[in-house]
Amino acid sequence: MNTFKLYSIACLLLAGLSFSCTDLDERLRSELEEGSTNVNPSDLLIGAYSALNEPYQQEQRWVLEEISTDAAMAPTRGGDWDDNGMHRAIHQHTWNADNSYMNNTFRTLLTAQFQASNVLRNNPTPQQAAEARFIRALSMYDVLNLWGMVPYREDLDNFREPPITLQPTEAIDFITSELNAILGDLPASGEAYVASQNAAKTLLMKLYLNKGSFLNRESPTFDPADMNQVITLADEITASGQYEISPPGKYFDNFAPHNDAVSTENIFTLYNEFGVRGGNIDRTWNTIAHYNMTPGGWNGWCTLSDYYDLFEEGDERLGIAYEYPADTMNNPGHRRNVGFLIGQQYNLENDQPLMARNPASQPLSFTREVTIRTSGATLETAGIRPMKYAFDYSVPSGQRNNDWVVFRYADVLLMKAEAILRGGTGTPVNAMALVNSIRTNRGVAALGALTLDELLDERGRELYWEGWRRQDLIRFGKFLEPWQEKAADPGPHTLVYPIPSQQIAVNPNLEQNPGY
Repeated sequence: MNTFKLYSIACLLLAGLSFSCTDLDERLRSELEEGSTNVNPSDLLIGAYSALNEPYQQEQRWVLEEISTDAAMAPTRGGDWDDNGMHRAIHQHTWNADNSYMNNTFRTLLTAQFQASNVLRNNPTPQQAAEARFIRALSMYDVLNLWGMVPYREDLDNFREPPITLQPTEAIDFITSELNAILGDLPASGEAYVASQNAAKTLLMKLYLNKGSFLNRESPTFDPADMNQVITLADEITASGQYEISPPGKYFDNFAPHNDAVSTENIFTLYNEFGVRGGNIDRTWNTIAHYNMTPGGWNGWCTLSDYYDLFEEGDERLGIAYEYPADTMNNPGHRRNVGFLIGQQYNLENDQPLMARNPASQPLSFTREVTIRTSGATLETAGIRPMKYAFDYSVPSGQRNNDWVVFRYADVLLMKAEAILRGGTGTPVNAMALVNSIRTNRGVAALGALTLDELLDERGRELYWEGWRRQDLIRFGKFLEPWQEKAADPGPHTLVYPIPSQQIAVNPNLEQNPGY
């Protein structure tokens, strides 16, 4: 194994410890720098993009953003999915600083920050540098979003000093400055899995829209100037002419195995290609599918019936029998194969009803009713199962081809509508027209009026299981409220997660968030 590969592995391990160092790391760094002319910034940039796969693709960051809300739950099913209660703690807001989801997400987001910064010290082109700075800004944004502060190391050559900690205002200013600085060097168009000007503008929109809640999560305020920034950026993205809301029947094109070719909405995605590179997109199926489905899954996660009831009958987003090239199933009964799987499930090859595994005499019929600890007759069948990404049957095993969606044009329009309602330039009628332009294509009636509460519901319908629900609930002042299988939070400290104990142990500049 050459020095660079060994060093890269060491960095991945050390990045999760707030980039702490050892004598070994110092020696490896010295050896790397002696031969640094052999380092290819293109390879480092691919590594930085790939570093986003683990936290984003229905794994760590996704769990903290979705299972902590009314949209998702990982119930304990008898002895399965217990894991010392760490899944239940996320949904019920009873977590502590030793929850492994916290530490793993913190570690992998900081790894992405490190990998992006490492591109910058190896003679990248202006565009490569801009892409790396976008990746770094995105990872820093989510650390701020989840923990309310951001560890940051500007000098990668000085590992003897711990990284500084950017407080919310400092982090917001830094990320904003970075994104504005790189716009001219990012491509104006191209593949969605390459950071572009529109991707940077979408991240800026999220930063301006959430700025008030990042600064005061319990009682956020929304500066009209910030809301107008959101609106201006949305208008610039629209004016690029690159995106349109998917036409009727094509909502799931955005998540299909060939979404890189057919999506009309995707602005920034994470690359997945069989035999090339990617992340664990299979988790979108494995976490929800029963053992007897094709392919069999882990029979775990589900949504709640109240969330399901946000949708109207006929809403395409609820699910359809979706036809796509990578689907090798006959589906003679035209059964729903994407969206929310509820009720009796069928073999999609011959349309025979599926049965549970234990007892095998029980029909495999997913129920609305589910408790966070399930047992008895519905142990295997409790809970409605959301399937957002159509399964890629064209690949026998290994990496599937669906690119993971981070930013989508529908989100841009919904953020613009919200910015108008929160004091930006425009009228409620303008905001409603934006929302209705989406709803019409999803097969549901246009709204006659639009309130903030209705807008939150529409975001829930449009963006379900895409990794934004917690952030939305905090911004709308709903995150502390009770919902199915969760009591009201005892205090506001849960609006940010605890900084993992392992991280505080190695970085004296980290201070635990209040209440933990």
